This record gives sequence, C-alpha cells and structure tokens, in this order.
Amino acid sequence: MKKKLIDLSQRYVAALRARLKQGPQASRQPALGLGRQAVALGLETLDLARIHEQAIATLELSNSKNGFTKLAGIFFTDANTPIAENHHAAQRTEAHLSRLQETLGQRTQELAATNRQLQRGIVRRKVMEESAETRGEHFKKSLEESLELQKRLRQLTHRVMASQENERKTISHELHDEIAQTLLGINVRLLSLKQEARVNHQGLKDDIACTQRMVLKSAQSVRRVAREFGSL
Repeated sequence: MKKKLIDLSQRYVAALRARLKQGPQASRQPALGLGRQAVALGLETLDLARIHEQAIATLELSNSKNGFTKLAGIFFTDANTPIAENHHAAQRTEAHLSRLQETLGQRTQELAATNRQLQRGIVRRKVMEESAETRGEHFKKSLEESLELQKRLRQLTHRVMASQENERKTISHELHDEIAQTLLGINVRLLSLKQEARVNHQGLKDDIACTQRMVLKSAQSVRRVAREFGSL
C-alpha cells in the first residue's frame, strides 16, 4: 500500500507540473484519472490534500505567482472530483439501502401478517375438516343403526305375523273340532229322541226333525266359517 501511495504521489507531481505548463486550457483528464486511482486505493479528500501539499512543496509553488497557485487549486479540485462523486454515490447508495431496508421491514411485517392469517386459515380449515369428518362418521353410524333397526323391525313383524297366523290356525282347528263334536253329540241325541218319538206323538217327531235340520245347517255354517278363518 505504501508503494502505491508513493507511486500515486509521483504521478500526481508529474501531472500537476504538466498542467501548470499547459495553462488553463489543459485537459482535466489527468487529474480525474489520478482521482479515480485515489478512489481505487480507498483514499479520502484529506489523503489527497496531503499528496497535493507534497506536490506543491516538491514543485516549490509556495512562493510562486498567484496564477500557478490558482491552477494548482483547480487541479486539486479536478483530482478530488471522483472522490466527491464517490461520496455522493455512497450517500445515495446508503439512502437507497435505507429505503430498501424500510421497504423490506414493511414487507416483512406484511408477510408476517399474511402468514398469521394463513395459519389461522389452516387452523379453521382443519377444524372444519375434523368437524365434517365427525359429522360424516356420526351420519354413517346413524345410518347403520337405522338399517339395523329396520332389519330388526322386519324380523319382529315377520315373527308377529307368523305367530298370529299360527294362532289363527290353532284357534280355527280347536273351534272346528269343539263345535263339530258338540253338534255331533246333539245330532246323536236328536236321533235317539226321534227313534223314541216313533211310539209317541207325531208333533214331537216333527219338532225333533226340524231341530235336527237346524243343527245340521248350523254345523255346515260353522265349518264354512272355520275354513274361511283358517285360510286367513
């Protein structure tokens, strides 16, 4: 680094000497070039001012006419221009970075808020899915229970109907047998009375015959009713 500074100082002296010889119309490019080299080395305005003072001492301009001193001042201003511009650029960059940081901070806050909303949405959706799943399971269970109850009800209805059918048939057979036996006994008794009436009054015989016909007719009616009841 020291060697580079010495090199820059020597070039500075040479460029300043040439500038003084060329006068006010001389090109600014050599001074600007030296300023860009100073920027590349990381030098500030104060560092360049020291190099400028050494150049003035080397060229013995302290006791020179005012014209040379003025030209030397212009040369220094030109050489310092890249450093000043670099400062301005740095300031602009810093301001830009500051704005970027502020924008980044806002975006970070917005992102955090969006993330919180997203998390709440995820939680709500999860709760809704769990609720829907629970309702689905409850509905499935209710449907299965309903189908099972319907099945049991059909089985119970079938058993009741079968029991009723068996009971009707049993009653029908019992009624048929009992009435038939009763009527048959009456008929036998009437036959016996009819035979006895042969030696008795004719009127009694006629009454017994009529009664016998009525009993037979009743027996036929009972059999018909029993058959119809049994077929239900």
